[in-house]
Amino acid sequence: MKYIVVTGGVVSGLGKGVTISSMGRLLQAAGMRVTAIKIDPYLNVDAGTMSPFEHGEVFVLDDGGESDLDLGNYERFLGITLTSAHNLTTGKIYRKVILAERRGDYLGKTVQVVPHITDCVQDWIEEVAHIPVDKSGEVADICLIEVGGTVGDIESSVFLEALRQFQFRVGYDNFCLCFVSLVPILSDEQKTKPTQHGARDLRSLGLSPAVIFCRCPQPLEQSTKQKISNFCHVQVDNVLSVHDVSNVYHVPGLLQAQNLHGILQKQLCLPTALNPDLSNWITMARAVEKAEKQVTIALIGKYTGLQDSYLSVIKALRHASIACNVRLNLEWIEAADLESSDSEGHQDA
Repeated sequence: MKYIVVTGGVVSGLGKGVTISSMGRLLQAAGMRVTAIKIDPYLNVDAGTMSPFEHGEVFVLDDGGESDLDLGNYERFLGITLTSAHNLTTGKIYRKVILAERRGDYLGKTVQVVPHITDCVQDWIEEVAHIPVDKSGEVADICLIEVGGTVGDIESSVFLEALRQFQFRVGYDNFCLCFVSLVPILSDEQKTKPTQHGARDLRSLGLSPAVIFCRCPQPLEQSTKQKISNFCHVQVDNVLSVHDVSNVYHVPGLLQAQNLHGILQKQLCLPTALNPDLSNWITMARAVEKAEKQVTIALIGKYTGLQDSYLSVIKALRHASIACNVRLNLEWIEAADLESSDSEGHQDA
């Protein structure tokens, strides 16, 4: 089993989920089977009791598990079926360790973060990575792991320590760490300092990124890549530009154009060269923008202030519009506004 870990720095919401999903789609196009795990460092056992204003949509899996919305992205992008075990939280880990301690599984030993919590994280990842998730029923070749939050958060420190140990457990040839960072543009200059600080924080934890994905409004300049390479201890060809595109379905092609498949093949010592065929995917991505006819659909909801609260509904409508070759225009309507006007109408009647 090969493991690709994706962490993020500077700010949350940079698009780690889209990046890891696009990476998985690229690997699938090269004939590899992939699975995905999302690590959420919050103490909640799952996202089921969290307000949509706090965390966006709760994505319900086939086994009834209530999980982070990123698992929905994985399933839609990769055509796989995940379980509740594929969403790993601090609450789940601590609950498992404490229950084991109450049963006496540790034989009276002092239960500590290291090694008991970190070992539990590693065991969980290895076990879940071997669960078949596609129609073939076979174990995946590569497991994609997204670490939520940002590097430096106190909540995620235990997971990063577990992953530091994990790279030795599975071996360097089976472990590839990727870092998603922000490259802002100030005074018409692409600034690399946030990325430098994020990579430095990772290295201080014993984790050195092999690939850096740079989120930037514009394509990364070669001089910017070189500067990040010099200061972040990463080969210049492994500094990839993930700039703004017209829709997220263009991201796999963007990564292919920068030879991400070749980089991963080298980092993970895969026996054969990866030659992904994304022709059908790219045709679909372009079709999203070519549609001339437009359809307007009103979406009534309680949490319209944060549209991620209805992400699966939005994606379903967008996918349907692509299939019908029309451009989707969503109109948001707050349910509370309808309730007030409707109640007045009933009183008049």
